[in-house]
Amino acid sequence: MPEPYSDQGTTAWPPVAVPGQPGRTTAETSQATDGPAQPSPPDERCPEDERSDFAPERCPETEQPDPEPTRGSELLDELREQIAKFVILPSEQALDAVTLWVAATHLQPAWQHAPRLAVVGPAKRCGKSRLLDVLTETVHEPMLTINTTPAAVFRSITEEPPTLLVDEADTIFGTPKQAEKNEEMRGLLNAGHQRNRYVTRVVGNDHTPHRFATFAMAAIAGIGDLPDTIMDRSVVIRMRRRAEGETVRPFRSRRDIPSLHDLRNRIAIWARPLLDEAADLEPTMPVEDRAADTWEPLVIVADLAAGTWPRRARTACEQMVSAEAAAEEDHPSGARILADIRRVFVAQREVDSLSTEDLIHHLRQDPESPWAEWGRSGLSPRDLGSLLRQFGIKPGNVRIADGTQRKGYMRNKFLDPWRRYCPTVHPVDTAPTLPQD
Repeated sequence: MPEPYSDQGTTAWPPVAVPGQPGRTTAETSQATDGPAQPSPPDERCPEDERSDFAPERCPETEQPDPEPTRGSELLDELREQIAKFVILPSEQALDAVTLWVAATHLQPAWQHAPRLAVVGPAKRCGKSRLLDVLTETVHEPMLTINTTPAAVFRSITEEPPTLLVDEADTIFGTPKQAEKNEEMRGLLNAGHQRNRYVTRVVGNDHTPHRFATFAMAAIAGIGDLPDTIMDRSVVIRMRRRAEGETVRPFRSRRDIPSLHDLRNRIAIWARPLLDEAADLEPTMPVEDRAADTWEPLVIVADLAAGTWPRRARTACEQMVSAEAAAEEDHPSGARILADIRRVFVAQREVDSLSTEDLIHHLRQDPESPWAEWGRSGLSPRDLGSLLRQFGIKPGNVRIADGTQRKGYMRNKFLDPWRRYCPTVHPVDTAPTLPQD
């Protein structure tokens, strides 16, 4: 077991570069790392080339070479290989992401945000628990939270936090009743994503208020999606059952744990001297906002390791965040209702308003949408109002095309939510829009 981080003089958390604030960049700090930093992507687009001996997304004429690999790159390659022995991940990008997440747990004192790893699947036997078995033996200070109370968890978190591992999360958040019962655990997992978010409890016989830290990286596995607030703070790994012909090595504790512990210790030894370096880096990210906060530690680890990892980390980040954004838009409780209403207004030639009855009729006509089978008898006016209320849209008296006045929705009330929650232009959304009121 490696020595704790404190022997490097990091008992106080080092200052971290905050996105949007001046700070040292990857290029500025490359001389202090084991290898050169990931170069900035070229501005020039790949020219047309009649040859077909390279992938279209990579252009040999304009692409700068990967930085020289370091000891860290070799360790990440070895860790990736070990994970792939026991678990089949849904994609190469997901395997890269899990590898980087494990390595990032050994640098937790450097991070501003503690990314969650949401390991979810549609059914049993998708490899979720087996992945957690491997994570338990490779992450920094694993803390299994089976039958552990939230109070015990936050009392175990220090300035050098453990890595929380939560299995069978569907038994905690699977039903509204379960979620309500475990609201404190959900709040703990949400708060712990960002540094300096505390819970206050009274302790001792004199009931003295005391602040407890919540900041810690966490891997959470379960059937079905986790609560939206947790998924939004996670690197999401969507597991699936092995197909015929896909094989993995059985995990045997006596045989496999010693080698995984040896690898874990070597990763910790490599990472420990880089704490201050990691804290100061502010890498170029392919995503923004909370997704950038969540993925930044993984990208920094990749930049420190160099080799192919900086490019692969950014590819995994961009593709996996895009996939989750598309899934969110398709979810009825998310932006799906807004996107479908936009299609209705486009199909109706951008009329100023639609009655509630007409809008619901058009929504239920789409055979690929969930609205015809929503609830007991399809989407109702009350259901529609409930879905739109979270976006600040309410029905009112509107004048429709035949000159009558009825309950309905005005198009201009949707303009701002459309711009914020579903900015992607769909093929049907090509009609010119009216000027904003």
